[in-house]
Amino acid sequence: MKQVLASLALLCALTPAFAQQAAEAPKTGGFQKDRLFTGGSLSLGFGTGYFLGGVNPMLGYRITNWLEGGIAVNYTFTQIKSIDFNTGQRTGEKARQTIFGAGAFTRIYPVRFLFAHAQFERNFINFTYDPGSGGELYREKRQANSFLVGAGYTSGRDPEGGSPYGFLSVLWDVLKEENSPYVDAYGRMTPQVRAGLIIPLFQGPRNPAFDRGGPLKR
Repeated sequence: MKQVLASLALLCALTPAFAQQAAEAPKTGGFQKDRLFTGGSLSLGFGTGYFLGGVNPMLGYRITNWLEGGIAVNYTFTQIKSIDFNTGQRTGEKARQTIFGAGAFTRIYPVRFLFAHAQFERNFINFTYDPGSGGELYREKRQANSFLVGAGYTSGRDPEGGSPYGFLSVLWDVLKEENSPYVDAYGRMTPQVRAGLIIPLFQGPRNPAFDRGGPLKR
């Protein structure tokens, strides 16, 4: 919880200073496609009778060199199969859960390689429980809002360089709704560690011959 409060304090404290910097910066006009970026993160976990896999793609826009915003979606599949630890055999009992969500995010960079992150999500959860031995399946659908807040680190980020870079972040769901996939059975926030890649779009030098439809110059 201390990390979450620190991130929120950072967002509040830095915004006025950055706003003044933006006001003093030269104006460049409206929408610029070379400020778009894509990317996201992957999740993978497994163990005895346990598997988790997920993707978190995003599409964003660099508003200034210190402020970004965009949309993100997430999909996660989790399966747990019961194991009899006396025999080491599967009992047939298992549970599956799929999560699909979408929302908007913003990032503030106080320095080039550190950022504060805030993201609102609406998640849709499908849960299935199979007791095994021919028992009746139990199915349940749930929904929940989440507001993820945290901080992260980037490696090799250059806002105007056009090169892909990696990131690592830790986020907490401060809404803590009952059906949130980011809280435990006791309603406590669980840290969400996300590692991924950001790829700038429409950046880098262009070859004039390509635009004219002629042979490429090397």
